[in-house]
Amino acid sequence: MEEPFALIDRLRRAACLATRMEEGERGAGDALTRGLAPAQLHEIHALSQGEAASGAGFAIGCVLAAGARPILWLRTEAAERQGGRLHGPGLIAMGLDPADLVVVVVGDDSALLRAAADGARCPGLGTVIAEGWGAMRGLDLTASRRLMLAAEASGVVMILLRVGGQVVPSAATTRWAVAPAPSRALAAEAPGAPAYDLELLRRRGAPAGTRWRVEWNRDTQSFDPAPLSGARLPLVADRAAADRPPAPVRGTR
Repeated sequence: MEEPFALIDRLRRAACLATRMEEGERGAGDALTRGLAPAQLHEIHALSQGEAASGAGFAIGCVLAAGARPILWLRTEAAERQGGRLHGPGLIAMGLDPADLVVVVVGDDSALLRAAADGARCPGLGTVIAEGWGAMRGLDLTASRRLMLAAEASGVVMILLRVGGQVVPSAATTRWAVAPAPSRALAAEAPGAPAYDLELLRRRGAPAGTRWRVEWNRDTQSFDPAPLSGARLPLVADRAAADRPPAPVRGTR
């Protein structure tokens, strides 16, 4: 028979763990209604190239939910070749004002990380999204800490959007895995709202592993619980535009 004091101690530890898990789920769920926390580094992983559009859509949804604009979106030339240019009509359909977005295409992963660090230091921005495909050379714990420190100093939301790359140790506050989910067809079988399968892979100071299925609500600018049936809906990438030259880059003031 278990000693009374040992039993009390075990129950106390179990209650503490349950509280931490509840707080972790509640805090992670805030990202689905209020967007990703400002002044922090976050990672969003689309685990394959075919899921790149869902990763981009989830990133934009988080930015819109947080109201963290304007947005500096950094991409490599490889991302432009493999994934196509960002699909403007899809972004607008989510509720993004084109005037709030500046897209910059850089040569390689090293230039991407340098530009991300510079952008994250700019308090005039709301969000910096750095989109890297594959292994993303130069991304390590030191590089991610540099991005985190810059975001903490400026208040910017810093997002690393990883497409098809392996997870590596980083200083990110949260790390999400995202994949496309079926969406509900609207009247006359029109395509429904963007839907995603999400898994919280990491949350600093709290348990991870929570999963959601959500869909984007343009009217409320937040994510709602999604149903389990419907048709898949491609969102943000425009492969047909991949062969066209990059759009001209607008500067920030």
